Amino acid sequence: MKLYFINKTFLILSLFLGVTGLLQAQNETIPLWPNEIPGSKNTVDYKEVANGVTDQVSKVTIPTLSVFIPEKPNGTAVVICPGGGYSYLAINKEGYKVAKWLNKLGITAFVLKYRLPSDEIMKDKTFGPLQDAQEAIRFIRRNAEKWNINIDKVGVIGFSAGGHLASTLSTHYNDEVYKVIDSTSARPDFSVLVYPVISMEEKITHKGSRNNLIGTSPSDALIEKYSNEKQIDASTPPTLLIHANDDKSVPVENSIQYFLALKKHSVSSEIHLYQSGKHGFGLGNKGTSSENWTKQCEEWLRFNNYAPLINNPKK
Repeated sequence: MKLYFINKTFLILSLFLGVTGLLQAQNETIPLWPNEIPGSKNTVDYKEVANGVTDQVSKVTIPTLSVFIPEKPNGTAVVICPGGGYSYLAINKEGYKVAKWLNKLGITAFVLKYRLPSDEIMKDKTFGPLQDAQEAIRFIRRNAEKWNINIDKVGVIGFSAGGHLASTLSTHYNDEVYKVIDSTSARPDFSVLVYPVISMEEKITHKGSRNNLIGTSPSDALIEKYSNEKQIDASTPPTLLIHANDDKSVPVENSIQYFLALKKHSVSSEIHLYQSGKHGFGLGNKGTSSENWTKQCEEWLRFNNYAPLINNPKK
């Protein structure tokens, strides 16, 4: 019994220290909309729910940006969109941990806690998350000097349904979904989409994400609009796609179709399809071929001048 108690205490202490370390790396959390949140409804009984055990945040009513500043910023910034099927946000695994990894590359990271589509708190839930994503990019550009950010090096990375939001932002950045106070662009300079939901088409979509965003009986027009592989044009940002072939939740065809559309429109792009990894592998599942995806992402970022080059020693 004593050994069990010691092991349990050690586990709790380790978890506490791990969370503390993440909080120490986090410099500040900023409300995305300091005044009125566009398209919102006041619902007294709708309260945010955070579950530290399962790494989930749901019922988000006040969108925020958590800022993670690296020791040596290189001028690049990335908005991070965690996944969760548009039902919750995997805020730690696909948010804070990703921010710490990006910090190691000199990239200033912003974890976006975005509102999840809900008729209870939104006048139109289909573009509620997009409002937050657009404003996140604009907010960073407006305050670029504060964080020593190059306004031409502001990208987005999204996981699963967060990948759908990131690809929506990349293809619908000019959509007028709220009243903008200035001419600041919401177009990301690049996007990284990790096991992303891309399409709303019946055969390849993730049903939960689709139902939550556009409803259980969406019109053909809504399906078309939010099937982002169909919304690509020559101005879509350069994109890196990451997916595992054995993903049973979000079919790999989502990434493949997006990549083919990028290629068709001559948009600079790269895709990595892994033999194993399944869904939700975050920064990589050990023992699977997805384990090293972050290294390939780092190389892509360096090749495109979003992370510093590494001087390899001469052979």
